[in-house]
Amino acid sequence: MKKTLVIVLALAMVMTAFVGCGGGSGEASQDPLVVGYSNFSSKFSPFFSETAYDQDVYAMTSLGLLTSDRVGAIVEKGKTGEDREYNGTMYHYDGPADLTVTQNADGTVDYDFELRDDIVFSDGEPLTVDDVIFSMYVLSDPTYDGSSTFFALPIEGMEEYRSGMESLLDLLLAAGRDNTDFTYWDEATQTAFWESLDAAGPKFAQSILDYCIANGYNTEDDPVEAIAANWGFELAEGATVEDFWAAIDEAYGGDYVTLSDTENAGSSLFSLMEDYDNYLVGVETGNSAANISGIQKTGDNSLRVHMTQVDATAIYQLGITIAPLHYYGEADKYDYENNSFGFTKGDLSHVRSVTTKPLGAGPYKFIEFTNGTVYFEANENYYLGAPKTQYVQFLESQDTDKLNGVITGTIDITDPSFSKDTATAIKAANSNGEITGDVVTTNTVDNLGYGYLGISAKSVNVGGEPGSEASKNLRKAFATVFANYRDVTVDSYYGEAAEVINYPISNTSWAAPQPTDADYAIAFSKDVNGNEIYTSDMDDDARTAAALQAALGYFEAAGYTVADGKVTAAPEGASLEYEVWIPADGSGDHPSFMMLNLAKDALATIGITLNVKDLANSADLWTGIEADQVPMWCGAWGATVDPDMYQIYYSGIESGKDAGGSNYMYDIADPELDQLIMDARTNLDQAYRKGVYKACLDTIVDWAVEVPVYQRQNAIIFSTERVDMATVTPDITTFYGWLMEIQNIQLTANE
Repeated sequence: MKKTLVIVLALAMVMTAFVGCGGGSGEASQDPLVVGYSNFSSKFSPFFSETAYDQDVYAMTSLGLLTSDRVGAIVEKGKTGEDREYNGTMYHYDGPADLTVTQNADGTVDYDFELRDDIVFSDGEPLTVDDVIFSMYVLSDPTYDGSSTFFALPIEGMEEYRSGMESLLDLLLAAGRDNTDFTYWDEATQTAFWESLDAAGPKFAQSILDYCIANGYNTEDDPVEAIAANWGFELAEGATVEDFWAAIDEAYGGDYVTLSDTENAGSSLFSLMEDYDNYLVGVETGNSAANISGIQKTGDNSLRVHMTQVDATAIYQLGITIAPLHYYGEADKYDYENNSFGFTKGDLSHVRSVTTKPLGAGPYKFIEFTNGTVYFEANENYYLGAPKTQYVQFLESQDTDKLNGVITGTIDITDPSFSKDTATAIKAANSNGEITGDVVTTNTVDNLGYGYLGISAKSVNVGGEPGSEASKNLRKAFATVFANYRDVTVDSYYGEAAEVINYPISNTSWAAPQPTDADYAIAFSKDVNGNEIYTSDMDDDARTAAALQAALGYFEAAGYTVADGKVTAAPEGASLEYEVWIPADGSGDHPSFMMLNLAKDALATIGITLNVKDLANSADLWTGIEADQVPMWCGAWGATVDPDMYQIYYSGIESGKDAGGSNYMYDIADPELDQLIMDARTNLDQAYRKGVYKACLDTIVDWAVEVPVYQRQNAIIFSTERVDMATVTPDITTFYGWLMEIQNIQLTANE
């Protein structure tokens, strides 16, 4: 069980434009298309949604400023349309705007948008450039707390606009319970805030209990202490929900932001405060610009975003959802010339008030969410043509029920976890014994991310020097043994639903090295002298023997004493015993679990002890990593369309810049790698960037802080009997899902 829910946050690219051929004319199907989904959180907002499932709800109703093609590349001529080839077929892409990117001589960059003038929202109101500007200002507001990072772009004037104002919530939390400075609020407000937060605490604890019961980890008859234990807290017999909250509160020592982020089971602590919205307003604490000078209205249907420097990732973040000003904002507060953008700066209360009821210019209109089902109706005003199926329902479904729902007829389309067992069950349902047949049609694409084994340079080194050759050789010794067992492990867990990868990057990326590349290499397949470890005629036993022999060479080069085929002594700062953590539910249920245990047994034969720590609570892994308690671990990275490596590998050494947000995990400190990362993100030439990223990947492998393990697949399954597969989006990819052309999908019963 996971203490921290696995949710897919909004990626840098939040483009919800549906493209491709229009729905055309003709009578729409009246029977509903039923899609099986995991549970929703009712945050169906282009600004405040958190899970991928909630995002799909608002995406059905919305239109993005930009769209992408099947390889994730931006369609820059959406207004006029573009034809692009994929997999031998030419496809047409439309969007709401044309984009022109201009790199200026002074190093600044202009993004010019020209919108179509014939698009209307589902309620008939026209879509204009003012709706785009309004949406950008919501995402830029000093009190905005959604998952978008639009405000982090180097847009001219952004920093000046966001400075001098903070949310009352943030100020109160920072000041603490004993604050006596009432410059920005009075004592009554402070008292009321902490009373409200304290009252929300037991509700927060109860939400965890409810989650555990609803998801089958506990029953309603289990006492509080039993459920709390399953969540990682030890309570006395007869404990109450208040006792559970007290234990959680004490564990975080007043850090309520971290508490809420780490322990929430679908509801944040603050959202459970009865007067939560009252504390989200902005408080002026200094000087602040009246507008963002780099967001410029250039015509009735055009705007420019002026950036102070090149940022290769910016084009993806500019693909914001176009939210209707007249619905999400307050039309009487929009006056571009007088620096009023549809709401009072620092007050997004009206935007938040419609979070559960999305409205936009997408192919469908949101009707309601009730009894676990989201109901949609076709948008007759959709700019690519009215959808061919009049009604769509998103039905909440447990993962274990999704496949059976398609087989039995209660679900038409869904996304079950795609494992070896799932594939076997699908083959059993189809008369031809394949994953696509007369009952179920399966479409698989690579997941936008990959699985890996991490090694902390801070914890696994020689002499306290993480970047030394000796330290790299120590980590390569372990990496070589782990890498040897990847094939058998991945095949055992996933079968055909995953493959072994050799670079720390998802195969979905255009920057991922390909086996056909001249300098492509199998990860950790060479010894300390640069010689190939394996030959094509080796069986499994021979490969293991070769891997261990290579590992001994690396251990010796790291300063270990090696005699008679065994390691007998470790150099200063290193050890003969290391621990690896894996969040396998305490039962070995993890794609890399077999790899660790095979490596453990193999390393034992050469004098190295590897202790495998199987965590029942996955949140303990991230807590341990943050506390520098985890030498090695297994995990998975999510990815974005652009392969920017700043977040994970940038150290800031010698540059004065902040390190990437996740660099603390590996503790790489390499100025040459830093420079490569910055060179890649400040250049718009994709061919150049691919070469630079290959150099980055080689450097990361040389540091041996990450062993690439697997690229798994995601599956979308369709009812072959009820869905007209000829109308489903062709050539579905990681970046171009079946929803992109949902307006064309029909059910066979209504042909």
